[in-house]
Amino acid sequence: MIDLWIIWVIIAILVLNTLSALITVFHRPRNIVTTWAWILVLMLLPVVGFLIYAFFGRGIAQEKIFNISNQEHIGLHQLKKMELDAKSKKQNGSRTDETYYARHVIRFFDKTEDTPLTRHNEIELYYDGKEKFKRLFEDVRNATETIHVEYYALIKSNIGQEFLDLLTEKAKEGLEVRILYDPWGSGGTNKKWFKPFVDAGGQVLPFITSKNVIYKTRLNYHLHRKLVILDGITGWIGGFNVGDQYVGESKKFGYWRDTHIRVKGTATLLMQERFFQDWNASIDHDIKPLVFLEKYFPADKSNTNANLPIQIVSDGPDSRQEILKDGFIDMIVNAKKSVWIQTPYLIPDDPMFTALTIASRSGVDVRIMVPCMPDHPFIYRATQYYSNLLTQFGIKIYSYEKGFLHAKTSIIDEKICSVGSMNHDFRSYSLNFEANAFIYDSKIAHKVKRSFEKDMEDSILITQEVIDNQGVWMHFKQRFSRLLSPIL
Repeated sequence: MIDLWIIWVIIAILVLNTLSALITVFHRPRNIVTTWAWILVLMLLPVVGFLIYAFFGRGIAQEKIFNISNQEHIGLHQLKKMELDAKSKKQNGSRTDETYYARHVIRFFDKTEDTPLTRHNEIELYYDGKEKFKRLFEDVRNATETIHVEYYALIKSNIGQEFLDLLTEKAKEGLEVRILYDPWGSGGTNKKWFKPFVDAGGQVLPFITSKNVIYKTRLNYHLHRKLVILDGITGWIGGFNVGDQYVGESKKFGYWRDTHIRVKGTATLLMQERFFQDWNASIDHDIKPLVFLEKYFPADKSNTNANLPIQIVSDGPDSRQEILKDGFIDMIVNAKKSVWIQTPYLIPDDPMFTALTIASRSGVDVRIMVPCMPDHPFIYRATQYYSNLLTQFGIKIYSYEKGFLHAKTSIIDEKICSVGSMNHDFRSYSLNFEANAFIYDSKIAHKVKRSFEKDMEDSILITQEVIDNQGVWMHFKQRFSRLLSPIL
């Protein structure tokens, strides 16, 4: 028979664990769904749950919020001056049907994030990794002054080594070459790997949230943006990271389906400014911050005769507002005809779930495409749960079967499209640092729509029969994963 004192010790531990869990979770404001998910973890996993929380549950350090959110806008005045000059000359400054249609969300992004609409751009769309990197490497070879690289995953791999070698050669030529990366997404990277690049004159930094993470025990905030800016003229933004899987050279994933865009024009200046802010927030005291120089924001070279309206919008946990998510909700609830989305992770929070279902119940054609395989098991099962649930509301969910779908694209009413790094899950909404391009042009929207339709040929539509055939055990795993989805 167990001694009475052991029972009392166990009860005391459980009571103390419960009180500690409540104090820990409620000590700062957070999403109520996330709150309950953490309570579940802390109470079901005594002691161990607190170790998990220490690394993945705590808010971003206040000194890091200060460093990121208080960075000055560098180059924004140059961009606004260029746009005003163009309007005064009536050079491609007229209002288009698409910008009038999207005026509400354009104004929202500008007032919330100080992200003005840029009108003088041209873009190229890339859906295949090999084609994307071939064109990107060509741009890097042709760069003459500055190359700025910002990636979540810059992986030590065949394509990663080729990219780093190319950047090293450009540094040897005397160009200013800078790399900003997230170590948690960049497998295999270390000082030794970067040493030839640094010896050649290049500069490399981990993003501020990845510095001293073991000491500060915060692993939950990642640089998820994918940006390359060359000479302040040409910019790249989208979903592709740098690694062999992104060019289809992974047995696990097979063909990698993603979307990236190449921008030439004034929108590139917003991408350059985003890089400057992220870089300056991440530097150590012995590195001088980047400041405004004409060579970084070349007004005479960045302007173009093209008339493509684009906003580059970034977001992250340094902001109290979920800017990108709120912008998408705005577009979804105001859609008149169609909302088509591609995302590798489909774990919408309550406001996004409500927006999607309201649109569907209002007669809007809502279609969402997700991958047929996981790269993160729990997240994939949660994605399956929400795919099944949204199907009940008349939303068409497609499972991409050709390989792994990693594209983050949206098409609204065939007038607006978005390409960037934001997934539709809790992490992208509130934990990751993201960047998306919003393009207000029906021709580009139609191109992205055609790529969606082509992907539908390699997909299956999730029906009630498909859901029923998943089995009881699979449904249990989906429901359990859904409980943890706010903290995945």
